[in-house]
Amino acid sequence: MTTWITICDTCKREGWTAEEHGRTDGEAFAEMIEEAANGAPVRTRRTSCLMGCAHGCNVAVQAHGKLCYTIGNFTPDRESAEAVVAYAMLHADTDTGQVPYRQWPAAIKGHFVTRHPPLPPEE
Repeated sequence: MTTWITICDTCKREGWTAEEHGRTDGEAFAEMIEEAANGAPVRTRRTSCLMGCAHGCNVAVQAHGKLCYTIGNFTPDRESAEAVVAYAMLHADTDTGQVPYRQWPAAIKGHFVTRHPPLPPEE
């Protein structure tokens, strides 16, 4: 079962302006996460909105049959990108998607926005 990191590439943190920044914070964060995930046993994809604008930069960590998490309010930097990938790899190693708090990378703590139960199996 593949764990996916879905990255909002339209996220803009407070104070963002096109004139000053050019690309969105989400685009910058997506690039850093993709680099950090290169060769890792997780997959990445981008989406144009996770509707978590009050919590940008946002990502979803998800896999079929597992709990899904939205995490956000990140500064788009390498430490945060590497923590997202490290957390996704821990998620991938579980049967349920629930990673014990003591295993969370420090840079992930305080960034959880939502948790969604897995969808029931189709009949």
